[in-house]
Amino acid sequence: MTSLAADAPIAGHDAPLPVFDDERAWRGPAMAARSDWVHPLDAEDIAELDGAVARAIAAGGDLVAMTAADVPLPRLAPRLAAIRRALLHGRGVALLRGWPSAQRTLRQSATAFRGIGAHLGEAVSQNGKGHVLGHVANLGLDYGDPTTRGYQTTAELNYHVDAGDLVGLLCVRPSRSGGLSKIASSTTVWNELVRRRPDLARALSRPVAFTRWGEVGAGQRRWFALAPFQPHAGRMIAVMVPSAIRKAQAFEDAPRLGADQVEAIEVVQAIADDPAVRLDMDFRPGDMQFLCNHATLHSRTAYEDWPEPERRRHLLRLWLASDDGPALPASITTQFQGRTAGGRPNGINVPGVPLVAPLEPV
Repeated sequence: MTSLAADAPIAGHDAPLPVFDDERAWRGPAMAARSDWVHPLDAEDIAELDGAVARAIAAGGDLVAMTAADVPLPRLAPRLAAIRRALLHGRGVALLRGWPSAQRTLRQSATAFRGIGAHLGEAVSQNGKGHVLGHVANLGLDYGDPTTRGYQTTAELNYHVDAGDLVGLLCVRPSRSGGLSKIASSTTVWNELVRRRPDLARALSRPVAFTRWGEVGAGQRRWFALAPFQPHAGRMIAVMVPSAIRKAQAFEDAPRLGADQVEAIEVVQAIADDPAVRLDMDFRPGDMQFLCNHATLHSRTAYEDWPEPERRRHLLRLWLASDDGPALPASITTQFQGRTAGGRPNGINVPGVPLVAPLEPV
């Protein structure tokens, strides 16, 4: 069995467990009652976006290398800067609502989404194929396969985080039924875990193995090890991906989960799904949801799709690295993702695989 050391362990069995009373420790009912995290796009915003999108497409529309300078948004940019700060250093949740995706081509929507994302961070690869523009859609794959990612199926997803500082989703089309987005503050979940089961909080302060889903970079093992909850620089940093933890147990050289860690992961899911903790979000066409991965868990319910291919559920996805993001434990980049030029989490990079931005799910 491999011996692991935590990046920033909580010292001592009897040492006090930290709790965090800050903006990131929000609760769903209170968030649902306020609207400062919801940002409607009005007619002038949409007109500005339409103009920027048209110019970007006419100039070649390189979705891989796109920067904020390629999609100038003089009216929206100050609001996007404030949203960026709130995502990285505040509550970690934002919803832009009102983009008319049903009246725009997929290329127009992808360019608008990619352009807004460029104002929030640098797009990084989401898988071993080098996709900087991802697609959350049912590809008919077997969720039980160790290399299958849940977003490629219609299955219910556990509460988890993605890679990068931020994750963004644009709803092109919703499903026929189901597919409800559910999010929870990982800081609140940690605080509740400490209050209810301090023994399990300690269990998730120890490293566990995560599968790399077969997307293995140079010099890497098929799995990496991180503590799912790591206090760092005055805040809680969470890396919780239950399916990746469970599937890593298929590797003989990966360390075995302790019984307390297995139970702790289940309790985290129950806490996150508590109606007093979670926030539900029913995506409308054109909604753009952005979350800070270090502070927010997200999930979705299972869904039923439309039989017609052209009507099926389709979300676009971005993973973004933001140079002004929060301080992170070293293990986030040394074990998990690697670093961008700015030193931020760099997504999934496989040697020899170029970055691409497909417009259809593949």
